[in-house]
Amino acid sequence: MSNKKLVTTFFIFLSFVSISAQEILEQKENIVVEHKKIVVQGRIVCLPIYPKNYNYLPENEISDDLLVENMEEFTTNWDNQQFNPYWGEQLTFPFQLEFQDEDFSSPVDGNMVVTSRYGWRRGRPHQGIDIDLHIGDSVKSILDGKIRYVGYHGGHGNTVVVRHHNGLETVYAHLSQILVKENEDIKKGQTIGKGGVTGNARGSHLHLEVRYKGKSINPEYLFEFTSDNKVRSDVLFVTKKWATPRYHKSTRKSNIVLHKTIEDIAKIEEEQQKIYTVRKGDTLSRIANKYGLAIAEICKTNALRSSSVLKIGQQIIIN
Repeated sequence: MSNKKLVTTFFIFLSFVSISAQEILEQKENIVVEHKKIVVQGRIVCLPIYPKNYNYLPENEISDDLLVENMEEFTTNWDNQQFNPYWGEQLTFPFQLEFQDEDFSSPVDGNMVVTSRYGWRRGRPHQGIDIDLHIGDSVKSILDGKIRYVGYHGGHGNTVVVRHHNGLETVYAHLSQILVKENEDIKKGQTIGKGGVTGNARGSHLHLEVRYKGKSINPEYLFEFTSDNKVRSDVLFVTKKWATPRYHKSTRKSNIVLHKTIEDIAKIEEEQQKIYTVRKGDTLSRIANKYGLAIAEICKTNALRSSSVLKIGQQIIIN
């Protein structure tokens, strides 16, 4: 082969190598190296993360409408004056919640000791849990969020309400001192106030509520108040039972049964349905207390009146 042909062949080879290298580089840049979870409209979205300096979005790919829509989800009914800006609105059950965090920050330093739970208490609904503390102890936000409400609210006393990115709001009540301002962004574990006995409080404690669009939820259904501080699941469906205090007792922990899918709800409710045979001395009140149910719910399921007299051997459906 002549030197001229050899040189020509060599340059063709170099061109091929150069093109191949460029293609490999482009393919490498197209590889997703990681995913970042963000919460959009109460749902977790996994965004792909590409290598540095890789322009993975065409011009104008991010719509202003999308940004506005996402912002509206977080700011809907944003009100610094009302404790519950959703008053009068109806919430459809079941509804879905998603969490970006696998754990939460303890709202108090040291061990969390729950002294009163979500449920019926002294003839009234107790819509949160009480956690023991001393006056002046730090109270912290359990998740990232933004301060929506700060003020003195009836029986709650000095109160802070934090709205989180999945639409949940947490309420911190009976504070002796408030250390945050309205519309302030805060981080998980950030101190927002000091424990106290303001409002209708019997001894110093933190009254913690979890709300979604104004409706209280049993906090222990969403969070494990143990040393692990775990969020129970990244996806949960909340049924009416877990957002109604009369289905629970403040003196004992409810049996936690998670609904992670719509299918779970029907399956679990079917499994939990029981038939109780009335015995001597039984009353609707006694049966309701035994199973932690409301008398009205038993009556509705069994087409009974609250004044109905039960007969020995009569079968009652217990849900």
